[in-house]
Amino acid sequence: MSTYLSEALWFKSSYSGGSQECVEVAFIGGNVIGVRDSKERGGPALSFTAAAWDAFTANTRSCRFDRP
Repeated sequence: MSTYLSEALWFKSSYSGGSQECVEVAFIGGNVIGVRDSKERGGPALSFTAAAWDAFTANTRSCRFDRP
């Protein structure tokens, strides 16, 4: 994991209920959002632009990704 992601302030959703099997998100300066597996904190992480993250979360909230 690159230095800028390893030093980010990561958090899980309040809906996770304290589970260790979640994704964690970090809002990183420079218009970047990081996403990683909470079980692999030192492992790889994905990074997205703020626009891509906003589109993903909006589509998730509108149930666009639900199976038919």
